[in-house]
Amino acid sequence: MTDAVTRRAAAVGLLLSGLGGAAQASVAARRVVSIGQCLDVVLTEVADRDQIAALSHFSRDPETSTIADLARTLPYTHESAEEVIALNPDLVIASRRSGLQTRTALKLMGVRVKEFGVPESVAASLKQVRDIAKLVGQPMRGEMVVARIERALAEAAPPPGHRPIKALVYEGKGLAAGHGTLVDEMMERCGFENVAGRYGLKKWGNVPLEMVLADPPEVLLAGEAFQGAPTWADRIIRHPALRRLEPNTFRAAFHQRLLYCGGPVLIQTAAALKKARQDTLAWQARRLSTIS
Repeated sequence: MTDAVTRRAAAVGLLLSGLGGAAQASVAARRVVSIGQCLDVVLTEVADRDQIAALSHFSRDPETSTIADLARTLPYTHESAEEVIALNPDLVIASRRSGLQTRTALKLMGVRVKEFGVPESVAASLKQVRDIAKLVGQPMRGEMVVARIERALAEAAPPPGHRPIKALVYEGKGLAAGHGTLVDEMMERCGFENVAGRYGLKKWGNVPLEMVLADPPEVLLAGEAFQGAPTWADRIIRHPALRRLEPNTFRAAFHQRLLYCGGPVLIQTAAALKKARQDTLAWQARRLSTIS
């Protein structure tokens, strides 16, 4: 009899615990910590300022972040569990690329952690925006961000009948984006054909300078060198040999801060790719007029 009562009590406890967890999940988070640079951008767009307990320190780097100025006005962490717990958040949104030890420790401490992968398509990116907006109780803001992204994509789309321009993203150390990446889809949507595959690249990797020189694309969507003294990372995109391609290959600016993140960053990515397409077409027209 005692065992039966004990089992029944335990079952009731589990039921109430489950209901409590469901209720907690439905309540908008009021103190949110982001440990993921791309998630930082989404959070600043959909949450109230006083909901943001902290962003990641990566968000303050102007070379890799599109929100560096804003991020410097907000609290941040170096993504350690100790820092996050000290902020007493009721939600942590974490990139699956952030530290596994930190995420594990937070869960063991009972902190609510919602993990997100890196979206590899526009559709997945829009879903991520909506999901984060719902978590912070701002679904309409999420829809507004999605609408802005979709409008930017429509404005950046090439006209009907446009011939895709063969292009290669080329960043520091020769880093390039291959097929199946978010950047690849953005290139296609904005009028480019990603030719990374012809250099043997699948998703992400470095394309040797020699291969680019031997088989140049129509356009290099090239990164900008870091401010200040040249670094080892950007020595390839500064290499004087790339200038030899200029008679036949156009070099268009495509900053590395646009390379990794989706969400609101796609608005800037679309604008940059649209400008790159227009500048390329203008360059090609001038070149043809000179030849003729």
